[in-house]
Formats: sequence, structure tokens, C-alpha cells
Amino acid sequence: MPTNLEGQRVVVTGGAGFLGRKVCALLESRGCSEVLVPRRVDYDLTTEPAVERLYADYQPDIVLHLAAEVGGIGANMDNPGRYFYANMAMALHLIEHARRSGIKKFVQVGTICAYPKFCPVPFNEDELWSGYPEETNAPYGIAKKAAMVMLDAYRRQYGLDGAYVLPVNLYGPYDNFDLHTSHVIPALIRKCVAARDSGDASMVCWGTGSVSREFLYVDDAAEGIVLAAERLDEPVPVNLGTGMEITIKDLVELIAKLTGFTGAIEWDASKPDGQPRRCLDTERAKSMIGFEAAVGFEEGLHRTIEWWEQHGSGASDGGSP
Repeated sequence: MPTNLEGQRVVVTGGAGFLGRKVCALLESRGCSEVLVPRRVDYDLTTEPAVERLYADYQPDIVLHLAAEVGGIGANMDNPGRYFYANMAMALHLIEHARRSGIKKFVQVGTICAYPKFCPVPFNEDELWSGYPEETNAPYGIAKKAAMVMLDAYRRQYGLDGAYVLPVNLYGPYDNFDLHTSHVIPALIRKCVAARDSGDASMVCWGTGSVSREFLYVDDAAEGIVLAAERLDEPVPVNLGTGMEITIKDLVELIAKLTGFTGAIEWDASKPDGQPRRCLDTERAKSMIGFEAAVGFEEGLHRTIEWWEQHGSGASDGGSP
């Protein structure tokens, strides 16, 4: 049955972040009585006592679990153990104490990194278990996928309603623009703007440029998550994406054009490419929750570049603004 969010107390883990702030705004527009955002300084969600205290303090009706420890290829290679532990521990404790607290629904945001390395394209949700994920981000992807299994088990044994969505690579204003920990679009925007402003003759990018990706604007992802909270009550995997695939080479050239960088683009083939292709089958999202992306790719890039130009282009190499 559909869940009416009006009047509900909703906890959004990660609600102060890039995606979370958009989700919280949508929840408020849907009439939630309170949208509660736990901060890490107060609740370390990788520890069970903090999660138990969170439920006691906030007494939510619904939980949307967006919080994650995640980064780009380099950060995944440096932190495989931490990324597995942190993401698995958060989901483990949050779902268990959701069950103990008797909440109405638990929404888990998964990751496209859970799909097999050589998954048929476009990725269909039925292929999630057909192979091992791409090695550099497998620990993170498997931890997130295990949360889906836990939600399914808890629904069958305890009657806990849940939803599980898999957003493709996100981008947009307020993203993480740190060159080491960010994903590809913010990293490329930052590099192109810096190279343009410095008058560099060339710019180096990781890999070969031959792999492909799909990207979803953050506002669209937030709408998909809130729709899942309203319209799903069992954790069948649901892709959130656009169905548009672009090679990294074409992406770099597009961002260079939009930022005004006119230098040469050099490829460092000694660096990993990551998963060969990523493009989603989005029919399940359309049929089950009525979700379709609304923001076109170039329009989303324009908005993201404009935000970085206005708010972040003076940031140091230590991180995003």
C-alpha cells in the first residue's frame, strides 16, 4: 500500500550531504511533520550504541538511509577494508534497530557498484547476482548489496517494510569536488576549470577514456528516493537512472567544451578505468514507482559547472567547499 508521508517523523542519514539535502527538502514539501538529520559528531552510525541511541532520541516512523563512506577509484583502492566495514556496519545496526523499534518503513540507498563487472548492458536488476563486481569498488558494492539481502530477510521474518534503490553515478551542485575522493564529473569539472584558469596547454586524465558511464542529476535522484519511500514496501532492487550512456572520453570533451578549456587531453593508461560499461535499464522504476529523470544531461552539467565557478573554484586541493 502507498505510504503517505504527511505527518510522519522521518530520519534521513546523510541528510546534510550532497544528495541528502535535496531529499530532506522534498520530504518537507510532502508534509512530513519532522525531517531529522543525525550528524556524525553526535551519532557514529558504524557503532551499535550510537544507532540504538538514535532511535531512542528521534523515535522515527520512517528511516531513509543515505549515509555512506565512498569515493572515486583512488579512494576505493586505498580504503577497501574501511569502506566495507563502515557501510556494512551502518546498515546492519540501522536495520536491526529499525526492527526492534517497530518503524513503518526502512529505505536503503544502494549503489550501482553492486552490479557484476561484466554485466550485460543495460543493467537489469535481475542481473545483480550474475557475477562479481569490478574489483576496485567491490567491497563497497557488496556491503551495500548485503543490506538489500538483510532487508528482504527482515521483511520475511519480522514484517519490516523496506525499499531498495540503486542510483547511477550522481552529479550536481554541492557535490564533493575533492580530486582524490570525488567521482568523475566533479573531478573533471575542477580539473578543467583549473587548467583553463592556469592557461595549461594540456590536462591529464586517468585511464584510457574508453569505458562508459551513466549519470543522474541529484534532484532527479532525490525524487526517485522519495517516490520509493511512498510507493514501495518490499526491497526489490530498483534502478534510478536516465538510460543514457556516454564514454569517459566523450564526457571529458564535453566538460572541456562547457568550461572553456581548449588545451589537449592526455590519457594516463597506467591508471585503472574501473568497470567497462555502466548503463541502466530503468523500466522497473517507471512501472513500479512512476520515476523518470527530468533534467537533461547538458543542462545538469551547466548547473553544476556554474555552481563550482561561483562557490568552489577558489577551494584548496584539500577538499570541496
